[in-house]
Amino acid sequence: MVQVDVAVTFEGISYLTNVIANQDTSAEEILQLAFEQVQKQWKK
Repeated sequence: MVQVDVAVTFEGISYLTNVIANQDTSAEEILQLAFEQVQKQWKK
């Protein structure tokens, strides 16, 4: 497992979040996980 810091834009604002994923996880999957994480956090 690795921790990856990812910057994503959600509703026009940039957020820095981290994702813990397997080493063989693709960059696209990590980006998608980061976006979903930020989206869930702000839709509460």
